[in-house]
Amino acid sequence: MGPQHLRLVVKYDNIHRRDLNVTRATRPISWVSAARKEFESFPDGAQAICLAALTIAAEGGKADIAKPLKGLGSGVMEIALPYRGNALRVVYAVQIGTELWVVHAFHKKSTQGIKTPKHEIDLIAARVKRLKEML
Repeated sequence: MGPQHLRLVVKYDNIHRRDLNVTRATRPISWVSAARKEFESFPDGAQAICLAALTIAAEGGKADIAKPLKGLGSGVMEIALPYRGNALRVVYAVQIGTELWVVHAFHKKSTQGIKTPKHEIDLIAARVKRLKEML
């Protein structure tokens, strides 16, 4: 995996959000380009839910649908969204640089029950490692 797979793509500007006339400064959300491409294939409603969860994370919180992704160290979180019969996942890292990094998005098609397939875990681990090296 070369650096071209980790190009910075910021498409969701959450730097300043207005809630009840209060401006909150949040961390920027940055995307590995391959993760953004896959995320854009999610249904619009699912994208909106995941973006809301990412915004909560960028503001320092944790959405109810987010949980630590086991085996990848602290700060790597997974948004697990059951949506219209699909199991959608968005994985982000909060401890790489000053941004919140979305490193992977995928439709979970596990034949092993609730466990995330090993090839997905390996891909996530490789992207997190590469980002840490680059930043």
